Amino acid sequence: MQLKDKVIAITGAAGGLGRAMAVRLASRGAKLALLDLDEDGLKQTREQCEQAGATCRCYPLDITEEAQVEACFNQVIKEFGSLHGLVNNAGVTADGLLVKAKDGQVEKKLSLEDWDKVSQIDMRGVFLCAREGATQMIEHNESQPESRGVIVNISSISRAGNVGQTNYSAAKSGVAAMTVTWANELNRHGIRVAAIAPGFCQTAMVEKMPKKARERLESSIPLKRLGEPDEIAHAVQFVLENNYFHGRVLEVDGGLRL
Repeated sequence: MQLKDKVIAITGAAGGLGRAMAVRLASRGAKLALLDLDEDGLKQTREQCEQAGATCRCYPLDITEEAQVEACFNQVIKEFGSLHGLVNNAGVTADGLLVKAKDGQVEKKLSLEDWDKVSQIDMRGVFLCAREGATQMIEHNESQPESRGVIVNISSISRAGNVGQTNYSAAKSGVAAMTVTWANELNRHGIRVAAIAPGFCQTAMVEKMPKKARERLESSIPLKRLGEPDEIAHAVQFVLENNYFHGRVLEVDGGLRL
């Protein structure tokens, strides 16, 4: 898919990886629908995209609320006329061991609240946005029956399982499984579906880590450094543009395997 003048929606666009994706796609001529709960962050992303010459609009959205998601995607169609791509990037973490114990006594358990928080945003939100994105692509891109759109889901290296991330690993493995399922279901409608599994990147979450913990993390990566947000954004661009990439998870992790 050629990106120039294509309408691409990005969730979690207010900062971090989402902002890097938006700016990169803006520089390639895409028109952007920026989705996030953080309105101030959305405005900052929009300003950077507009500096790159892009047309873009902001849509404050809680991706876990079905009615909001439906209304948002309807509004995108109303204002842009079509939807060619969706990047399901929004996600959160709430790390913790399943049980933390010492001397035979359990001191802390992973809370149901933290389980629900991550699964709601990282998996339910992806499901709702993909469902509505696919609906709009099918109903409004009839002039392009062989390529009605592309859905890119952001999974994670942690989908294989990672200590302290029961909730996040489960959600991101679910995203990978949904990707393959949707690729098979939506192929008949001319919609490609793929996923990207980033490793550890230069994001606000990683920057908050203690210095020694961060150094240990970096040393465990074969390339001996964290990924840059634009490197993940470059992978998103590749998936959107490469019409033969479908139903697969692209790993961008510096060679690290959990």
